[in-house]
Amino acid sequence: MHFASKQDIEAPIEAVFQILTDFEAWERTIMRRGVQVDRKDKLRQPGAGMRWAAKFDYRGKSRDLEVELVQIDAPTLLRFAGVSQALEGAISIELLELGAKRTRMQTSVDLTPRSLTARLFLQSLRLARAKLDRKFDQRIALVAADVEMRYRSQRRA
Repeated sequence: MHFASKQDIEAPIEAVFQILTDFEAWERTIMRRGVQVDRKDKLRQPGAGMRWAAKFDYRGKSRDLEVELVQIDAPTLLRFAGVSQALEGAISIELLELGAKRTRMQTSVDLTPRSLTARLFLQSLRLARAKLDRKFDQRIALVAADVEMRYRSQRRA
């Protein structure tokens, strides 16, 4: 199953990339939403090979997720791979400079089932495709707004 979204951000591409690669800030944001996140690598700078283990509740069950940063090309590309018991996923964030102070963020997520149960789950999601696409766009829009807000607060400081 594939999801994609494009959002324009009022900030230079370098600033957007810097904010997106501030993984400690994103970890704190995710933890505030009730997800337990543990860093599994020893890298000091953002780079391929960074790994996280996350534990969260979804539909009444505890879920485990492993995420790895598999590719990073500053300032245009971030690619992640994720694995859970039921699903595998690939996340791609591509940045395109639209102007000196405007950046387009293209985000895509591909989900692949790892079991028959997961295949049935994804099939049921296809029935609500329009609603899921809308929710995905809304979430990515919130991330883009957060990046813009962080950029503005950095400029003021």
